[in-house]
Amino acid sequence: MSPIKILIVDDHPIVRDGLHGVFASDASFEVVGEAGNGIEALRRLEQELVDVVLMDLRMPEMGGVEAIGAIRERWPSVRALVLTTFDTDSDVLPAIEAGAIGYLLKDSSAAELKEGVRAAYAGRPMLAPSVAGRLMGQVGKPAAATLSPRETEVLRLIADGSTNRQAAEKLYIGETTIKTHLLHVYEKLGVRDRAAAVGEAYKRGLLG
Repeated sequence: MSPIKILIVDDHPIVRDGLHGVFASDASFEVVGEAGNGIEALRRLEQELVDVVLMDLRMPEMGGVEAIGAIRERWPSVRALVLTTFDTDSDVLPAIEAGAIGYLLKDSSAAELKEGVRAAYAGRPMLAPSVAGRLMGQVGKPAAATLSPRETEVLRLIADGSTNRQAAEKLYIGETTIKTHLLHVYEKLGVRDRAAAVGEAYKRGLLG
């Protein structure tokens, strides 16, 4: 098999040298280039495409997230594997959303780095344990409630003190329809009554 072609992108030369050494000793990989930021990475890819880009995130001129998005748009076959020191939500989520296939930390072992590149090449996600935990935490959070325009209208009238009958008259709809809208609002907001619905809606910024 042909070696997996890698581009190393990091603004610290000593880090690039260390990574180069990890892969240079294994014939199944070929480091075909290095770059110090996202702009340099895109220029290198214009000259020669690779299989996997090993991408740092926080770099001058163009950071990793922006570069990953550009790579995904221009060269969809190129896999971007994040290798960084940071595993906060503000780093992880934008990188994954931009198109990173995996996310590893710089304290990974040489074996983990190699496995990460192999996984990226094969199209398989590989995440550092702390990163996987953060993503699972995001999945576990309830989705932000979205009220329909009519539900918002009804709830706003209730918040202003209208009864169901008064709200129905103002909106030229039946009182039963008002009750139905409120039941949907309760379900979406996870509450059981009008007062709790109004309070929760204000808390979430749904009523301004």
